[in-house]
Amino acid sequence: MSSEKDVLTTGEVAKICNVAPRTVSKWFDSGQLKGYRIPGSKDRRIPVAELYRFMKAHQIPMDGISTGTTRVLIVDGDNEVGSVLHKVLSEQTSYEVRAVSSAFGAGLECERFRPHVVLIDVHISEGDPRAIVDMIRSSDALQMTKLVAMSGKLTDGQAHGLRAAGYESFLRKPFQVRQVVESIERATNLAA
Repeated sequence: MSSEKDVLTTGEVAKICNVAPRTVSKWFDSGQLKGYRIPGSKDRRIPVAELYRFMKAHQIPMDGISTGTTRVLIVDGDNEVGSVLHKVLSEQTSYEVRAVSSAFGAGLECERFRPHVVLIDVHISEGDPRAIVDMIRSSDALQMTKLVAMSGKLTDGQAHGLRAAGYESFLRKPFQVRQVVESIERATNLAA
C-alpha cells in the first residue's frame, strides 16, 4: 500500500487484511466496511481511515498496513536535541524523519506528514503535549500513529503513567540511538 494513499480498492484492502477480494466486497455490501462506489461503476473504494477503524474493531492484525517507509516525527522544544536526533535517524536508518520544536508545529506536521511514530518531549516548552496526544487520537487519519514519550525529568511512577495518557512507550533522556530505533520498531510492530 502506498503510504500516501487516502482511498483503497477492494483488492488493496484484501491484500492488507490477507483475505480474498470477495470477502472485502461482502464486508462493504453488508455495511460493516464503509466506503463508496465509483459513479457509473460497481467498483468500490474504501477510505484508509475507515479501514483502520474496521481493522481495529475486528482485531485484524495491522501488519499489512506497515508497508513502505516508516515516517517519524520528532517533537522537542530543544532544537539541538531535535536536530541531532533527526540527523542521526536520517543517516543511520531508512526512516523518513522530520523534526519540529513546538506543539503548533507538531499539529501542522502531523496533518501533512502523517507519521507512523511521534517522538515527543513531554516537557515541550511551548504548548501542552497532552493537546498533541488528543489531536492525534481524535484524527481519523492518524489512528495508527504511535506516540513515544521522551523525558529526562520523570520519576519511574510518572513514566509508568504515560501509557494511560496515550503513549506507546517512554525513552529516558539521555538515550542511545539504538534505544530510539528499538522503541520505534516496537511501536510499529516491526520488531519481534
